[in-house]
Amino acid sequence: MKSIKSHKFFSKAVLLVIVSVSLQSCFVAKDYKRPEFEDTQNLYRTDNFPTDSISMADVSWKTLFTDSYLNQYIEEGLQNNLDIRIAIQQILSAEAYLKQGKAGFLPTLNAKGTATHQELAKNSQFGSIFNGSIEQFELSTTLSWEADIWGKIRSNKRAYQASYLQSVAAHQAVKTKLISSIATTYYQLLALDAQLAITKETIQTREKGVETIKALKDAGQVTQVAVDQNIAQYNNAKALQVDLETAIFKTENALSILLGKPAQNFERSPLEAQHIDTDLKLGVPALLLANRPDVKSAEYNLIQSFELTNVARSNFYPSLTLTATGGFQSLELDKLVNSNSLFATVVGGLTQPIFNQRKIKTQYEVAKAKQEQALLNFKKSLLVAGNEVSNALYDYRAETKKYQFRENEVEALRQAEQNSEALLNNGFANYLDLLTARQSALNAELNVIDSKLNQLLSVVNLYEALGGGLK
Repeated sequence: MKSIKSHKFFSKAVLLVIVSVSLQSCFVAKDYKRPEFEDTQNLYRTDNFPTDSISMADVSWKTLFTDSYLNQYIEEGLQNNLDIRIAIQQILSAEAYLKQGKAGFLPTLNAKGTATHQELAKNSQFGSIFNGSIEQFELSTTLSWEADIWGKIRSNKRAYQASYLQSVAAHQAVKTKLISSIATTYYQLLALDAQLAITKETIQTREKGVETIKALKDAGQVTQVAVDQNIAQYNNAKALQVDLETAIFKTENALSILLGKPAQNFERSPLEAQHIDTDLKLGVPALLLANRPDVKSAEYNLIQSFELTNVARSNFYPSLTLTATGGFQSLELDKLVNSNSLFATVVGGLTQPIFNQRKIKTQYEVAKAKQEQALLNFKKSLLVAGNEVSNALYDYRAETKKYQFRENEVEALRQAEQNSEALLNNGFANYLDLLTARQSALNAELNVIDSKLNQLLSVVNLYEALGGGLK
């Protein structure tokens, strides 16, 4: 008789499982679809709009940068930089949650062993039967499984997966930023070296100029004021040398931090040896979704928020849980592992929330608000990415044009300096003309180096803006 009842119960339980699985075709959970934003085809604000699917971001940083020292430092930075190592640990944490999400479809299994001693009143009903005390021993396991009728477990799994991919994209963003920072710092060092070299040459020239102006004073062609002005200009150049040496020292320290090593001196090439031959191909704006790590991260955050909204929505619907418990129970320890001590319980439960202090509705409204916030952040990240590409491209074109003008300016001012000095030596010019020409020529030469530096940095910025550095 017992076996017949058990058979009927298990048949009903199996039927309940089959019904629950069939109901999964009526998912409350929706599928994510990438939103379409208007006016994203002109993100770069350029007349030369690219129509191909090739982007400068597809070029490896090892190909983009031709300086062997720079490539060596980038390699070291990717291995040792502390921000990179922190991001890797964040990936490992997200990976652990992803594994947890994948296990959401599996049942839970718990084992339990208990020994209970209970003292009863001897005058009570049970106390008189059990002589005042009861001892009971139990070894059991409990198996519990929740049917994913409304897609809640599936959505949780996808949310964990999006979180993991977001951490991977965050790591890629750190990597891209690190490559850009190392290249930028390295080029700044080269520019400071070049400016220091020019300043040292200027100091030597001005030192000779002081000797010349003193000779002219002795000859009665100029006054002591001219001598003092030349000495002041000489010391001004010496002070500039100190400033440049200080800047070089601090920039080397900054590069040390990026490489994750103690502060030190770094070998490097001259600025004039630097050139970037890679074509500045932008690709279509849609490639930013595939290449820019911060844009990818923003979309994964949107996916996570979307799936968590699915979870919050599913909480309005009933949940089906099946629980089975079985094992051994006995009043005597030596009879615990015995066929007569076996017991089993199977429970199928359907829980429908009715009134819970508005918690479920609040969770759903909060999830919807966070999803909308994530959507806006995703759109903002795309607009910011397009803006950065546009600015970097415009900077490169502007610096390329300006560089030629700067070189022409240097040539003219150096000629003016030579002419002023010759005229002064022959008594046909004022010493102030020479001082002005010298200072203007030095400033112009320093500006040429700045222009060359800005050219290189604009390419680095464009490479980063397009999402380069991942290959």
